[in-house]
Amino acid sequence: MYRLYFTVVFLLGIFSPSLCQRTPTISKITQVQIKDIGDTVELECSVQYAQSYPVLWMKVDHNRRTEPVPISSGSGLIILEGRFSLRYDPASSTYTLQIKDIQETDSGYYQCQVFIALNNKISAEVELQVRRPPIISDNSTRSVVVTEGQSVSLECYAGGHPDPRVSWKRENNAILPTGGSIYRGNILKIPKIKKEDRGTYYCVAENGVGKGARRNIAVVVEFSPVITVPRPRLGQALQYDMDLECHIEAYPQPAIVWLKDDVQLSTSQHQSISFFGSVDEYTDTTIRIITIEKRQYGKYICKAVNKLGSAEAGVELFEVSVPNINYPGLLEDNNFLYLTSSTERTAILHRMVFYSLLTSQAIILHRIICGIYLL
Repeated sequence: MYRLYFTVVFLLGIFSPSLCQRTPTISKITQVQIKDIGDTVELECSVQYAQSYPVLWMKVDHNRRTEPVPISSGSGLIILEGRFSLRYDPASSTYTLQIKDIQETDSGYYQCQVFIALNNKISAEVELQVRRPPIISDNSTRSVVVTEGQSVSLECYAGGHPDPRVSWKRENNAILPTGGSIYRGNILKIPKIKKEDRGTYYCVAENGVGKGARRNIAVVVEFSPVITVPRPRLGQALQYDMDLECHIEAYPQPAIVWLKDDVQLSTSQHQSISFFGSVDEYTDTTIRIITIEKRQYGKYICKAVNKLGSAEAGVELFEVSVPNINYPGLLEDNNFLYLTSSTERTAILHRMVFYSLLTSQAIILHRIICGIYLL
């Protein structure tokens, strides 16, 4: 279609009383233009000795794979779009193509062409580059679930002009598995991931246009349970309560049980079991041994199991003659107020006073006794 149009334009322009005039030349063409979306640009083309020859502005895509699109011929527009306008200055023989409200699709090469014969033309071109803020591509990683010890690759690609620079960061500027707090490149490779590597990663694309783009990528690491025991040995007197604690770290969420003498324990009048979930795949579990009896002393096992493995840790509860006054539940529950005999209560309190004089808890116990005797 465009070839037919060029033929018609050429015949209308060439066959006129100008066969002996000098060969046309293009004396000036605008240099490369770099604009932002929404800007206005003016492209100038000055020609000499072309009064009787067709002069056209053509649009050519950056990849040059499609047919050129004619925009104007002579001093008139072919594309009737409000954003485009054309001015012709006879004094300098300059054709000025103006484009308002520049769009991303306006980028490309704009050719000023003068047709001398059907198969002979001269041309010059100017490149219009439209700066575009980065946009992260859909083929970038969104989230990943991986087992501890495996390798993982996080990919991030972005479009824009100029070409965006891609970098990686972690939440709260934590150290990356590759070392340092920032990594530059489209692919972040973690050859042997650890549970400490889990969390949120940021893919950041920047090219100096706008604020850049960022994508949050959740990295979930599955790992077998890890148990820590804050107090592996605890002493408490008969008829008092004591809390035994375990901290479990695991993903997926593990099944957690307490054992004593290979028997699984459950909440009853002798013990109370509780679980407290927290962030980062942590679970705290506590077994409270209630009104301790002789048979309840011994080793308690905290065990956690998920699909990747199991772990267990022990807490030993042993007998002491003096109540453990550092046990938080003592003052919280006021266990000493519920002893069956006032004589027994008084005897225990006197014994606590005697031992507490040797510790920094004397003042606290003094207040406790005073409070009881005022009842």
